[in-house]
Amino acid sequence: MEIVNLGTAPQDLDGWALEDIADGRPRFVFPSRVLEPGAAGRVYTDQVLSEWGGFSFGSGSAIWNNGDPDEAGLFDSAGGLVSRKSYPPGC
Repeated sequence: MEIVNLGTAPQDLDGWALEDIADGRPRFVFPSRVLEPGAAGRVYTDQVLSEWGGFSFGSGSAIWNNGDPDEAGLFDSAGGLVSRKSYPPGC
């Protein structure tokens, strides 16, 4: 899953979370990492790629596979839903 800072100010992701809305789990909570305006980061299922922030659920099985469509939610550090995306795309 890719997240992009569409704002005009840097955003510290500390405490932000990405989760599968269909089940409420798994939930990935971001460490303190500043995402500059226009910058992107990716959260992978079971890979850690430093060029994309080093974020991973650390899961041995697919995250977005239990619904048609499945939905990802991005929550800020106060728990507010900031963005949601259906998977597969276009659903």
